[in-house]
Amino acid sequence: MSRSHRTTRPRRTARTALALFSAGLLALGAASCGDDDSGGSGGTDDKATEGGGSGVQLPKLDGTTLTVGAVWTGTEQDNFKKVLDEFSKRTGATVNFVPTGDNVAGFVATQVAGGKAPDIVMVPQVGVLAEFVQKGWAKPMAAETQAQMTKNYAQAWQDLGAVDGKQYGVYWKAASKSLIWYNSAAFEGAGVEEPKTWDEFVSTAQTIADSGVPPVSVGGANGWTLTDWFENVYLSQAGPEMYDKLAKHEIKWTDPSVKSALDSLAQLWGNDDLLAGGKAGALKTEFPDSMKMPFTDLENPKAAMAYEGDFSAASISETKAEIGTDAKVFPFPAVGDESPVVTAGDAAVVLNDNKGAHALQTWFASTEAATLMAQQGGYTSPNKTVKSDAYPNDVQRTIAEAVIAAGDDFRFDMSDQAPAAFGGTDGAGEWKALQDFLAKPDDVAGAQQVLETEAAKAFGN
Repeated sequence: MSRSHRTTRPRRTARTALALFSAGLLALGAASCGDDDSGGSGGTDDKATEGGGSGVQLPKLDGTTLTVGAVWTGTEQDNFKKVLDEFSKRTGATVNFVPTGDNVAGFVATQVAGGKAPDIVMVPQVGVLAEFVQKGWAKPMAAETQAQMTKNYAQAWQDLGAVDGKQYGVYWKAASKSLIWYNSAAFEGAGVEEPKTWDEFVSTAQTIADSGVPPVSVGGANGWTLTDWFENVYLSQAGPEMYDKLAKHEIKWTDPSVKSALDSLAQLWGNDDLLAGGKAGALKTEFPDSMKMPFTDLENPKAAMAYEGDFSAASISETKAEIGTDAKVFPFPAVGDESPVVTAGDAAVVLNDNKGAHALQTWFASTEAATLMAQQGGYTSPNKTVKSDAYPNDVQRTIAEAVIAAGDDFRFDMSDQAPAAFGGTDGAGEWKALQDFLAKPDDVAGAQQVLETEAAKAFGN
């Protein structure tokens, strides 16, 4: 894929977004839950139509059947289906959910080839959206949807869903991907506090290990989680300008800055005492299980900490942990001068050019739909008209407020900006290279060479 098909992204200094995120996140460890837990039943109530007053108008679609494809499973999928059910209630359409698996690009390619493409697919990678446009699969946004987008979204989120000046994607979901979740009792038992730097983080993990609790669970069975680990370390250590260059493959993965980041990761990944189940166990652990390990048994946890984004609350809500009390959170530790701020998101993209599909995309751009999803927990909306009191607890409310306050200033997930062959394919590209590195973290040079070979192939340079 040529770079001319890539979307343009805003630029900022790391300090701007760091201040916005950290000001709220530093209070999260002490934050108590609101009236509902993070897995609250939500449902369609009066609050679902409150917010910025977008007043979305939807057509009657009796007799229409639509399909939506997305990666979500478990509680996250159940919560999303409530939003689809509300659309059905308002329009008369039947909406079916289709799981895509982690490889959205591969799923869509197969479905298109078989003439069964979903009407809308939630695309988690900017690079994949650009590829869908290039192949003619993604359809331009309707005027009604664009009106909702213009009213409800900061320009940066609109730009992420545009290719060559045309709008295709509605960013339904945002994610703050620079969070460490932890079991407060495990921290108290080990006599440790929230670390602020990478060295403190590794030292804290060792102290927790010495107390008899496995320190960190890593969901290494899913390669995308490992790319998130790398991106946070790299952004903090190398800085935003180098991050942008590596994201576009303007520098090679054999660059010394990549070596430094992998060396830092090896401090954690290379020590089996610091990983729940060691390297072998981490490679067998799926993301949802990695987030539950610190919280399923609060007194005897399988891990003290787990890393991933705000969406992790959906998995944690399946345990007995109370977010803000049993399950607390702190910003990803600073590997360089500042803690990193990495965001991501899923864009609703129309694949079948019909009235129902465009109406559903318009619904996803509305205040009402985002408010309903926010009430369920485990979700952050980039829609700036969603009121903060829609979120079920102080932890998620603070994260959502920080995302909106960042406006146009953030760094988007690096692997999600890459062509799917490198940054979005299970068992291939960056995902596989980092899984191999987790298995053998002493071979930094070998990992760099594999990453560069795969990146050059995918980027065509």
